[in-house]
Amino acid sequence: MKKILFLSLIIASAFTAKAGVIILEGKYQNNNLFVQNGLSESGVGYCTYEVRINGQVCTDEINSSAFEIDFSQFELKPGCEVTVEIKHKDGCRPKILNPEALRSKATFDIVSLNISKTGLIEWTAKNESGPLPYIVEQYKWNKWVPVGEVEGKGNSEEHKYSYQTTAHSGENKFRVKQIGFGSQVKCSTPVTFLSTLAKVTFTASEDADKLFFSSESLYEVYDDYGNILKKGYAKQVDVSNLFKGKYFLCYDNSFADFQKK
Repeated sequence: MKKILFLSLIIASAFTAKAGVIILEGKYQNNNLFVQNGLSESGVGYCTYEVRINGQVCTDEINSSAFEIDFSQFELKPGCEVTVEIKHKDGCRPKILNPEALRSKATFDIVSLNISKTGLIEWTAKNESGPLPYIVEQYKWNKWVPVGEVEGKGNSEEHKYSYQTTAHSGENKFRVKQIGFGSQVKCSTPVTFLSTLAKVTFTASEDADKLFFSSESLYEVYDDYGNILKKGYAKQVDVSNLFKGKYFLCYDNSFADFQKK
């Protein structure tokens, strides 16, 4: 999730204060900005004296205690880069009431979504409002598990994406989702395919220090409180460093418990 956070900090709107200028950067989301605009320090006239959108002077009326920055006059497409400059007099500072209006939201529409018998998931999407990553999730162990990411293009045009997944035995179910500003989540409908892989089984060593799978498998080991202790993709798992007690193992398309001696 560090990558998602890093990208969000770059893409999302952020204030940059200069001498007499407030700069707001982000992506156009079909929303306008609203500004609270006090009087100048001298009490003559209002604080803001000019607004620019991507370098062009905005013609909106700004000589009032509050005003709206209307983006429609610039014919912007959703997802376009936007830089707003609000120039103000010394000794005062206007306040942008909804800076989140330029922060990327999960708005994609799926045109097509398919998965092959080898687990290659391919989708075409449009109407993205910002370059958010697509998170590929697989349904197993009674929950949706993230298995990979593909960076979104972030505009309204159609774009094709693909990701090679790792199948488990039996029915495989996948979906893609994006997480936008304010933890807003949008998911695609799931796609499924039936794998011909043999069901994976597991055994424990006599001293219960190792777990062995019949073939390589994704796995997760949890304690009795639901804390994840180990995860990976392997044919065996070393659990010698775990304390004595009961643990839960998720693997392949199954889950079981085991006792650490």
